Amino acid sequence: MKKTVLREYARLIARVGVNVQKGQEVLIHADLDQPEFVKLLVEECYKAKAKEVTVLWNYQPLQKIHTRYQTVKTLGEVKQWQKERQQHYCDVLPCRIHLISEDPDGLKGVNMKKMSQARQLSYPILKPYIDQRENKQQWCIAAVPGAAWAKKVFPGLPRGKAIEKLWEAILYTSRVNEDPIGAWEKHNADLKARCDYLNSLGIESLHYTADNGTDLTVGLIKESRFCGGGDTSLQGIYFNPNIPTEECFISPKRGEAEGIVYSTKPLSYQGQLIDNFWMRFEGGKVVESGAEKGADLLATLIAMDEGAAYLGECALVPERSPIAESGLLFYNTLFDENAACHLAIGMGFADTIVDFQNKSLEECRALGINDSMVHEDFMIGCSTMNIDAKTRDGKTVPIFRNGNWAF
Repeated sequence: MKKTVLREYARLIARVGVNVQKGQEVLIHADLDQPEFVKLLVEECYKAKAKEVTVLWNYQPLQKIHTRYQTVKTLGEVKQWQKERQQHYCDVLPCRIHLISEDPDGLKGVNMKKMSQARQLSYPILKPYIDQRENKQQWCIAAVPGAAWAKKVFPGLPRGKAIEKLWEAILYTSRVNEDPIGAWEKHNADLKARCDYLNSLGIESLHYTADNGTDLTVGLIKESRFCGGGDTSLQGIYFNPNIPTEECFISPKRGEAEGIVYSTKPLSYQGQLIDNFWMRFEGGKVVESGAEKGADLLATLIAMDEGAAYLGECALVPERSPIAESGLLFYNTLFDENAACHLAIGMGFADTIVDFQNKSLEECRALGINDSMVHEDFMIGCSTMNIDAKTRDGKTVPIFRNGNWAF
């Protein structure tokens, strides 16, 4: 891939993604797959007047080794220096960039029970720091191609050609064209207009149906709103959390989901795949689930904590979008969730509450925003999906017909 194009992508992440401000610190989480691109991204952050840029490297094989040899207690321990680092992040609120490229099967065979138990130990200690930073930071999730990921998406191609093809797909779906910043301004305006229309309806619940058996009704919070595209932090800085993105999303009301829903794409969770799965909800909670592949892993996810069995997000994504029209299965949630309508179990988003900036997290959760240590999106959209909105004044309004917007 031409370096000039990659630099445009790096500039997009720095300027439109996290929108680095003069004097801000930047924290980049990256795998070892594309060090040259990470170097470009670091430089673009400095060109945007960042004070300091720190890169934290991830490597799945090491994660597997640590999980194999360390005890659960050691894996889940949060040391004093780690607490001090977390407090530093609360104090300075760095921009966070998550640059993903991991192998969808990279943690196959790992002791998932051990990993989950370790996370359950550490999360209560980390949660107060996470809550302190809620909605105050700019953050962005973007992607670069790892070799194993590229071969998963393009199994019939040689390694180098597969990486090049995945670069092309990432850049195309991320709107890296002759004018990436202008393209994103236009895209954000379109998503905002759709959200404004949805918010004008006064929706009480959404009813999902499809010919695969999905028949699910989800209740919405009266004070909630649909969001999409760019967001504004509590510091007043506009940023784009996901590159790419195609969704208009909302956090539903905890405890109000009834029916059954079937997945339409595999879910890559903790470096392993869950495929052809379903969940049945009663009283807002998953009471039964199954999968052709990864059923035990799905059950582990749902049982991570009390909130993991409740919904945290409903996202509307049409089939007429660059990712869906590419025809590719990315085996990566950032992309696959933006090719189809999806739900998420686990944590909800407090910033979907109107006037959230003048409310505490506890007040938002009291209104019905779900709380959990996990937030996992799973894809349910298909070409036969219809979604109807029941409004608070008793009307039924079509939102989706045959997988696309009905307005």
